[in-house]
Amino acid sequence: MNDCIFCQIANGVLPSMKIYEDNYTLAFMDVAEDVDGHVLVIPKKHAKNILDCDSTELSHLMETVKKVSHHLVEKCGYNGVNLLNASDESAGQSVPHFHIHIIPRKKGDNIDVWPHFDGAKQKIEDVFSKITMI
Repeated sequence: MNDCIFCQIANGVLPSMKIYEDNYTLAFMDVAEDVDGHVLVIPKKHAKNILDCDSTELSHLMETVKKVSHHLVEKCGYNGVNLLNASDESAGQSVPHFHIHIIPRKKGDNIDVWPHFDGAKQKIEDVFSKITMI
């Protein structure tokens, strides 16, 4: 997609601070500068979100997420990572190209990445009966 900013980054049209690249995926620094070490991992083949990403591309993407996460912990002094994704505008997706955020973590860094919920609006049993797949 010509107008997709992440496609332009993947195709070398726009610059990025590449962390890792293979034939299927690209990992680069998030330019938001909101958290030290914030990395985005994208499939090079355009997919809007996880719902639009085929199984092969998703597998490659998750292998890269794991590889970069291991690198951050084993070589860069971090203790763990948070993985974040928003699939669809209703979930807060701001760039319409599937991506996983890797937020490297250190003990005691006081970064709060967990959403704050107001509480369920329906009984758990009612929701369960709607969403069960077995």
